[in-house]
Amino acid sequence: MENTGYYLLRSITWIIQLFPLRVNYVVSDFLFILIYRIFRYRRGVVNNNLANSFPEKTQKERDRIARKFYSHLCDTFIETLYFDRISVTEGKNCLKYMNPELVKGYLDEGRHVIGFLGHYNNWEYFCNWPLYVTHHFYPIYKKLKSKSFDRFYLNLRSRFGALPLERADTFRQLFSNYQKKIPSAAAFIFDQTPRFHDIQHWVTFLNQDTPVILGAEKVAMKLDAVVVYVSSRKVKRGFYEAEVILVTDHASACPKFEITNKCMQLLEQQIINQPEFWLWSHKRWKHKKEKVADNT
Repeated sequence: MENTGYYLLRSITWIIQLFPLRVNYVVSDFLFILIYRIFRYRRGVVNNNLANSFPEKTQKERDRIARKFYSHLCDTFIETLYFDRISVTEGKNCLKYMNPELVKGYLDEGRHVIGFLGHYNNWEYFCNWPLYVTHHFYPIYKKLKSKSFDRFYLNLRSRFGALPLERADTFRQLFSNYQKKIPSAAAFIFDQTPRFHDIQHWVTFLNQDTPVILGAEKVAMKLDAVVVYVSSRKVKRGFYEAEVILVTDHASACPKFEITNKCMQLLEQQIINQPEFWLWSHKRWKHKKEKVADNT
């Protein structure tokens, strides 16, 4: 059964690839009508997140952000399916890194690099990194419950030579590379919600007390890695640009929480500048600080 689901997904991507991406955006526009106007997918979550994050904005302004977000969400869904069979040339152009030499320079010196990414723009496109820098690259992921989807995304993320690494195996693999003096880069999507009993640190993020995952910072400090934040912007449908921002070149020298705090600030500024491109449908604030404190 799981193989059937996987091959069904691959068949869909094959059909999508028969047409240029600009034609597939017609499907995206149709999906927008379905999930935004008819099925109202997580409209309550999105509206509540926007209201708490931007209390200074009018309801009309927040509604405009919500509409743009849902349109972008549909675009990223179609783009991700298209990415599964995209050509090398298209793969390199869909997300252009403006300064990949910053990371390459450290890797050439034998250093290890940890990249912090948010659920911003199309985060799956970052798996085209091996088309820019050829050192080992590990996109860190959490295994999906559906074996069909998990297999599909592993195939998609390794499309151009990336080495998807399950979260539980991350430190073991990176530390092995460290001991063997194999320079490598790893990308963590760090703006997810930690499990209730794993919460150790809070930040003020978009006007709210927000628990953060510390795994990427802990790995970086143990490896004394170079830490970068990858900021991106949407140029137009299907095309993005990314800038690598140096956070620290010696993670072990940083005070506890400093790296995560800095990266959360950088992500927050991105969202404030163009809020429609963040994943507002995620239940980011389901844990409340007071409740966590009562159980510690």
